[in-house]
Amino acid sequence: MSDRHPHHPHHEHHHRPSARHRLAHLLTPHSHETADKLDPALESSARGMRALWVSLAVLGATALVQAVVVGASGSVALLGDTVHNAADALTAVPLGIAFALGRRAPTRRFTYGYGRAEDLAGIAIVLTIAASAAFAAWAAVDRLLDPRPVAHVPAVAVAALAGFAGNEWVARYRIRVGRAIGSAALVADGLHARTDGFTSLAVLAGAGGSALGWQLADPLVGLAITAAIALVLRDAAREVFRRVMDAVDPALVDRAERALREVAGVREVGELRLRWIGHRLRAEVAVVVDGEATVRQAHAVAVEAEHALLHAVPRLTAALVHADPAPAPGEADPHLPLAHHLTV
Repeated sequence: MSDRHPHHPHHEHHHRPSARHRLAHLLTPHSHETADKLDPALESSARGMRALWVSLAVLGATALVQAVVVGASGSVALLGDTVHNAADALTAVPLGIAFALGRRAPTRRFTYGYGRAEDLAGIAIVLTIAASAAFAAWAAVDRLLDPRPVAHVPAVAVAALAGFAGNEWVARYRIRVGRAIGSAALVADGLHARTDGFTSLAVLAGAGGSALGWQLADPLVGLAITAAIALVLRDAAREVFRRVMDAVDPALVDRAERALREVAGVREVGELRLRWIGHRLRAEVAVVVDGEATVRQAHAVAVEAEHALLHAVPRLTAALVHADPAPAPGEADPHLPLAHHLTV
């Protein structure tokens, strides 16, 4: 006896529920009605979009201020930082597209929806960080081989501080919102903004060295900042790689198992899988129930198990619960006919 029960965002069934199920559903304490399930998802996407456009405005303004100073000073280092900040602001475009796609309804071709677009955006951002590291290394080596004086040092220093302040504010904002809504891509973009802040500090340090007559200060600091960018790149790439490979925090798995074991009628918890689709979690789990239970009784246990998961696991919006009967003495494994399909 088994039950496969996908939970949809509206907490509805594709089939017509029985009178007993409807009555039990009404009498059971419940907080996953339509409005409660739908609004958080829309709010998450709206928060992500708002974070992107606020970041775009702040970084755009920062790049504009720096561009004015570049025109007056002719600083090549500040020019590179300005272009870098402008490029970082434009990373809002792939993330904006990803969030917009993620809000589209599933289709018969994309049956899980379009949430994976966020993972693709995360990959694009990691590649952008890699390009930033390469650009910083190239600029540092070029300046090391061909030292050039920096004009209007005070103005360049102020512009560098503005670049650092703008990027650090955007980094904190993106990372905070990204973690709140479970978006690895937005967190990676926040880390990218932080690398740009380090680049601005390199410009400041180089300007200070030039003011003291040491023209090699800027390229040497630039090489050190390149190493820092490489470390941030490693962290961002690891986070996005784990998301693409369906990795989840093991603590979430432990929490889900504990919640399932507390459900009345669940004797054991079998295979449990969690995966991210965009910034939402889905679950698949097998639970063992009384082998003598009727189909309706097993289904009720499965529904209660699903309900427990929705309460226990943050950002879980869908669960597929499979109910297995407890084995009877001498009974063959009911999954034996599937064994030859599981060989690899």
